Amino acid sequence: MNGSLEGVAVTGNAPASVIAGIGAYVPPNPVSNHDLTVRLDTSDEWIRTRTGISSRHMVLPGQATSDLAVEAGRRALESAGPEHAEQVDAVVLATATPDRVCPATAPEVAWRLGLGAVAAFDVSAVCTGFLYGLATATGLIAAGTAGRVLLIAADAFTTLIDPQDRATAVIFADGAGAVVLRAGEPDEPGAVGRVVLGSDGSLSGLLQVPGGGSRQRSRAEPVKPGDEFLRMAGRDTYRHAVRWMTEASRQAVKNAGWGLADIDRLAAHQANARILATVADDLGIPEERRLSNIAHKGNTVAASIPLLLADATADGSLAAGHRVLLTAFGAGLAWGAATVIWPDVKPG
Repeated sequence: MNGSLEGVAVTGNAPASVIAGIGAYVPPNPVSNHDLTVRLDTSDEWIRTRTGISSRHMVLPGQATSDLAVEAGRRALESAGPEHAEQVDAVVLATATPDRVCPATAPEVAWRLGLGAVAAFDVSAVCTGFLYGLATATGLIAAGTAGRVLLIAADAFTTLIDPQDRATAVIFADGAGAVVLRAGEPDEPGAVGRVVLGSDGSLSGLLQVPGGGSRQRSRAEPVKPGDEFLRMAGRDTYRHAVRWMTEASRQAVKNAGWGLADIDRLAAHQANARILATVADDLGIPEERRLSNIAHKGNTVAASIPLLLADATADGSLAAGHRVLLTAFGAGLAWGAATVIWPDVKPG
């Protein structure tokens, strides 16, 4: 390992996981609603009123998830500063769109970042990937396996979207966000609270890409037309997203010893504007405390929450000392929530 727990004063049985840096990256080409109406039977008004999205970013030809992840990871390391960036012990990459089915993408990302022979692996929980990755990274630190972890959430999810499917093509986008986590005290700014996670595999068919996995391959049949793309049951997804994001959020806030009125900022997965509004309303969080970048970033899947945190920190809507609630829901079905008192960090 490059890093070490040596010199880190911690109380209790295990060190906490503390955010020490943050970075984000999206492909350089914004795609407006008007750009999509050229090939889809829709309109700018229809997209904005149903999703809250005006534009989004999509990967360039030949651009892969690792390219997004490397840039976001580099910026997070710059944000953390050399005292943390030079001692990373592990890289955790949350993604549903690895560069290849095999091997995992994280080792290549770590190599391209010049981090040496550190532990590196992928976590797959789709839109809840950042929170699953956060729990994983926190566990590595708590166990003493790592003193510092670079957690990256990145997806080139538009590569899984049927470009002619109006229901999904207007929502999903590409991007990456990353945080550097270090061992520290559980009561200091940036310390991640206990992460609440859940799943319901009986409903995995609500959001799925049927083709390309071992089930399809074991039949020795070609992928059926359309099975290489995401299929989404929108109405049922909406209902479960609201329920589980709300329930997980309440549990995370309770675990932190807070009340819902104590939440200064809600950083929810940017699924669509209707889901965000309903969850926030159910939790009683007023509009001025809701962070959002969906209008110009769309649904970036695992990257959604760290991208949002980076954007909000950059524009000043998220500041040091704010009590932040994180929550997400996605395919699996999988969901989660966590709390953090935001530290004094600047995006790289």
